[in-house]
Parts: sequence; C-alpha cells; structure tokens
Amino acid sequence: MSDFMRRLPVYLLLDISGSMAGEPIEAVKVGISTLLTELRGDPQALETAFLSVITFNSSARQVIPLTEIMLFREPMLQAGGATALGAALSLLADCIKAEVRRSTDTQKGDWKPLVFILTDGAPTDDWKAGIDILNRSSTANIIACAAGANADPTVLKAITPNVVMMNNCSSGDLSRFFAWVSTSVKVSSKSLDSKPGAGIELPPPPQGFVIVP
Repeated sequence: MSDFMRRLPVYLLLDISGSMAGEPIEAVKVGISTLLTELRGDPQALETAFLSVITFNSSARQVIPLTEIMLFREPMLQAGGATALGAALSLLADCIKAEVRRSTDTQKGDWKPLVFILTDGAPTDDWKAGIDILNRSSTANIIACAAGANADPTVLKAITPNVVMMNNCSSGDLSRFFAWVSTSVKVSSKSLDSKPGAGIELPPPPQGFVIVP
C-alpha cells in the first residue's frame, strides 16, 4: 500500500467481559472471520479499509493495530472480567491520534474513522470520562450495538446517535451484526469519493434489530 493512499480506518470495540463467555464470544470470533472474508472479496473495501480491534473487559487493550485487510490476522479472544467501556473509549482516542493520518498543506489525510462498538452489559468504570476524552481529541463516525437485554442503550446514546439494539446475544444475532458491519464498511468505502465530507450512510439494520431513538 502506498503511504499516500487515503485509508478508511475501521475500529471494532468489542466487549469480552465474563457475560460474553461461551456462545457469544465464539460467535464474535466467527463474525470477525466472516467480516474479513466479505471485505477481502470487495475490491473497493480491500483497497481503502484498514481494520483494528480493541477489546475491553476489566481493562482495555488494542489487540490488533490498524492493519491492511489482507494482512489482518484474527485475534485470540477469551471472555472474562468486568466491562471497562470508559477505558476502551479513552484507548480509542489514543489509537486514532497515533494511527490516523491528518491532512497537511500538501496532502489529504485519512478518511474519518468508522467505529463499531459491541457490548452486552452496563459499564463498570467511568464511561463519562472516556466519552469526554474521545470527544476532546478525536472525531469519528461511531455506531454502537446494545447486545441483549442487559445492555444499556442509554449509555451508548451518550456516545453516539447511531445505536441499534438486538434482543438476544445469540450466535444468530451476532452473525447478523457482523454481516451488517461488513455491509456498512463496503457502503462507506464506495461513497468516499462520490460524496466527500458527507455524513455517514448506514444500510438498514438487520432483521430483528431496533434503532434506538
């Protein structure tokens, strides 16, 4: 990849707390694999999208830095611990600052990052501080998914107006979520040049998902 190519940075913020153990975390692994297959099969997404994974449980960690799709290697994920969403948002701000290229007088920087947050529970740390840090230091198009009845959409609405909710944290629902992420990335990558500076355009959410007003 050329150093001068404008990239579409895509960040996945994934809840791997104890409540995600078992079927949910296995479905997340399958979802990431499917996402990669879909993006690698789309020429525009393959050319522009770079992917990073940030996980959070009792702490937050960037397990995969921003990486070209063809070079991306699926992370090893293990569920356990609490739900440090605030720490994940703060880490996201740091990663965007370090990895996303800014525009200069002679060169345009990367496109605005696309961020997907998936969580099945309420935060156990100071999530408001995380939002403040993110808002002060970074701009991104953020989409959040409240997975199951124990997720708190009110918290997610404080992060972004783009919130969807699934009723169950089942393998089927998580599979549909990652398929939707794939479609969203592909749609975004195709609209970059045709509608520069335009707001994010998301495809309709999967069947059974509800857009949180």
